Amino acid sequence: MKRWLGSANHKDIGTLYLLSGFWSALMGICLSFHIRVNLAQPAGLYVEVSQLYNVIITSHAFIMIFFFVMPVMMGGFGNWLIPIMVGCGDMSHPRLNNFSYWAIPGALFMVFMSALIEGGAGTGWTLYPPLSGWIYHSSPALDMVILSLHIAGFGSMMSSLNFMCTMITSRFYAMIPERMPVFCWSMFVTSWLLLFSLPVLAGGLTMLITDRHINTSFFRPQGGGDPLLFQHLFWFFGHPEVYVLILPGFGIISHAIIKSGGKLRVFGLAGMIYAMQSIGVLGFIVWAHHMFTVGMDVDSRAYFTGATMVIAVPTGIKVFSWLATLHGSYMIRFTATFWWILGFLCLFTMGGLTGVILSHGSLDVAMHDTYFVVGHFHYVLSMGAVFSIFVGFHNYFPLFFGVVPHKRFSKGHFYLAFLGVNMAFLPHHFLGLSGMPRRYVDYADCYFMWHKISSWGSLLGMTGTLMFCFILWETYYSRRGVVFGNYLPSMFEWMYTKEKVPMKRHRPGDVPFSHMFEIPKKKNF
Repeated sequence: MKRWLGSANHKDIGTLYLLSGFWSALMGICLSFHIRVNLAQPAGLYVEVSQLYNVIITSHAFIMIFFFVMPVMMGGFGNWLIPIMVGCGDMSHPRLNNFSYWAIPGALFMVFMSALIEGGAGTGWTLYPPLSGWIYHSSPALDMVILSLHIAGFGSMMSSLNFMCTMITSRFYAMIPERMPVFCWSMFVTSWLLLFSLPVLAGGLTMLITDRHINTSFFRPQGGGDPLLFQHLFWFFGHPEVYVLILPGFGIISHAIIKSGGKLRVFGLAGMIYAMQSIGVLGFIVWAHHMFTVGMDVDSRAYFTGATMVIAVPTGIKVFSWLATLHGSYMIRFTATFWWILGFLCLFTMGGLTGVILSHGSLDVAMHDTYFVVGHFHYVLSMGAVFSIFVGFHNYFPLFFGVVPHKRFSKGHFYLAFLGVNMAFLPHHFLGLSGMPRRYVDYADCYFMWHKISSWGSLLGMTGTLMFCFILWETYYSRRGVVFGNYLPSMFEWMYTKEKVPMKRHRPGDVPFSHMFEIPKKKNF
């Protein structure tokens, strides 16, 4: 208990992040299954208790975004891989790293318990006033959600500072920034995105809670406030948050493609790094494309339409660079990792194309707050971010824990998940084009067919989740070993073997873990 509660070791903390994220994912998937069971037919389970349906949707969004994808991507893979890839012993601030983790379970508990207090918080994850004001949500549940977001956000900011300090001050002395691995660059961009965007969210939430309790009027029209101000503050955080969720996945995918294709480096390394930095910068200047329907003037709509479409350029650079990395590889092995990579490339590209459609101000007015938007961001997140997490799982699980998942079971899980998520979310686009609004507890009979198909896809995805739990159990029960090659002895091996294997020492000038990052073509290296 002392080791796991008070550990400042980056591997232990990374493992704790992975475990917390796994538990949150199970909770979030169960909530999403409740949503689909309700919508499997008109007049579903929650028609008489529609506030409970809103609470389920809100809790699902908060848990999956803030307590599954972010902790696993940044906390889990970031803590495990960054010190290894930059060649240092640990994070630059190990105790701060411990504090950053322990902000997560408390915040998660508060979000979970808020659903059980006086009807829960049913505002959706956007928390828009006046719905989140005192008149429509007078229970303490919403205050609990706001406080939990403050706590989780503060922990994320401290973690981001730690990552940036580690990559700047503690990297291997021969590793100049141009030689840093793609994953480290993706985490660096993600860290400063969080560092600049989270204080804006914290300010908006603080103004909201003072409106609720101290009778201020930041967002109340009765006192001269403006509800649209909260939308501007929220989306100035919310849009960079989308790239916070997906950018670490870009780094994971890049390394997995290098390994699967048998290449030494990703195609166009400099272009990949500049593309990620461009995505980070552009993410801050396009927030109002979430607000095309609020009465925006024509010039502003034209600007946000153009700026949003520009983001497709660096994203396209990354996708085509990954395809160019795979091109000409005659060592491709169709492992489970490679199948997840292919799934990511197909589905993330699909989500990006629907994003280009929604970036147009005139089209977005017709499809805003319909199921088309739900289908779009689930293709980007539920299939982009989550598929990249599974790529990282299959690529790095042997390094982390010293055991190998079953090959056929892992491929079977991919087929189930791929079919399930497409059946669940592809019909959402057709529902949105037909005019079905999002977050509705009931619907007209004309939408029944697509909802039924979507609910069957959700059931298939739930089956895939149960299969993944079985794969984890089977992996540890079988204790299937791994030949490490250049890998360090894993945490699993160090903990449970009697004879400790000493780490291979490298001479000054040697680059450890050369299979993990790109080897530059410089003679004096």
